Amino acid sequence: MSALKLLLSETRRHYLTKHFHSPLPLTIHRSLSSSNESDSKPPPTTTTTTTTATRFNSVPIQPVSYPVKPKETSPQQTQPSEPPLPPSEPQIPAPSADGAQSRQGWTREDIRYVKDGPSIAPVSYPIKVAPLPDDKAPAGSEEMEIERRKIEAEDKLHRKIVRAAEEEKMKVPFPMLIKPKQKEKPPVFDLNEAIRQVKASAKAKFDESVELHVRLGIDPKRTELAVRGTVILPHGAPKAVSVAVFAEGAEAEEAKAAGADIVGGKELIEEVASGNNKLKVDKCFSTPGMAPHLGKIAQYLRKRRLMPDKKLGTLTSDIGGQLKELRQGRVEFKMESKSILHLGVGKVSYTEESLRENIGAFMNAVLLAKPAGLKKTSKYAGYVLSVDICSTMGPGLPVSIQSLSKAADNYKKVHVV
Repeated sequence: MSALKLLLSETRRHYLTKHFHSPLPLTIHRSLSSSNESDSKPPPTTTTTTTTATRFNSVPIQPVSYPVKPKETSPQQTQPSEPPLPPSEPQIPAPSADGAQSRQGWTREDIRYVKDGPSIAPVSYPIKVAPLPDDKAPAGSEEMEIERRKIEAEDKLHRKIVRAAEEEKMKVPFPMLIKPKQKEKPPVFDLNEAIRQVKASAKAKFDESVELHVRLGIDPKRTELAVRGTVILPHGAPKAVSVAVFAEGAEAEEAKAAGADIVGGKELIEEVASGNNKLKVDKCFSTPGMAPHLGKIAQYLRKRRLMPDKKLGTLTSDIGGQLKELRQGRVEFKMESKSILHLGVGKVSYTEESLRENIGAFMNAVLLAKPAGLKKTSKYAGYVLSVDICSTMGPGLPVSIQSLSKAADNYKKVHVV
């Protein structure tokens, strides 16, 4: 309808403009009215004023109105079904008294929901009532007994966990420094008891050696206080010793008669220097006349601890007597880098008395080799700190210094004049 009005107004304007050959003031009323009264708006008014408005009179245009066509109502709208009311959807207004619903304020989604939604009848549920103590099963029933035991077990477990946590807090409070556990020192044995324990613990298939380890209270950096010496064990050394002698003439013959394994002079030195003879022996003896010629092989002998030395009795003119003592059980001892003396004093097969005398002889030799630079005046104080005895494959046992001192004194009374 509005389009038709616009067409007529444009046609009249065109006609008037062509007839008078000049623009005329026109008043065009455009009414864009919808079929619904709620959507109708007042038409906008446009006024055109020109210089010719004073010469010509404007022709008013009367608006044309048409009656509103009544809207047909469908059977669904006359008798609508009650739509469901979900919690998230807006509230739908209730129907009016005459049965028709008012759509004012509804959205398109609400109308579509009411149109397509099925009718849902209200559902009522029975009211739940909390059980009273009288409604429970009697005290003597089986269900009550099972429930009671379950509750008691849970309560007991909870108490146990709480008690354990409290005890742990009491034992280890925070902060707390936990001191490391110190190793318990083994008991110190008497010499006789230590020898019995060593013989009992030796379970190897071969005849094990009995070793004595003496820890000295001497600074290893002070080489002038180094302890070294020799001792003749009364009941023989635990190991057979092979000997090489550097001698010539009658002294060489004497060394062969005393049981030397290798005997030679300058020719033997040349063989060792050239590498033809590696001197696989335990001891080397030399006469004073051959000492200047040993310079060629001095480095080789020192690496193997075979260099003859006057302090050790291996550089001597009495080769026969030294070899005899060696066969009788003479052994050497020397302090190592950690101020410890190691010496084999016999075999496990030796009797207890034989081992005791060999140990006494060794301790007497250790006292004789005591350096003069030590400040302590007593025999063992500050000099011998601890002594341990063991077999080749057995554990070490600490021995008391008092029992070792008695063994050394007994050996001195019997064997030393």
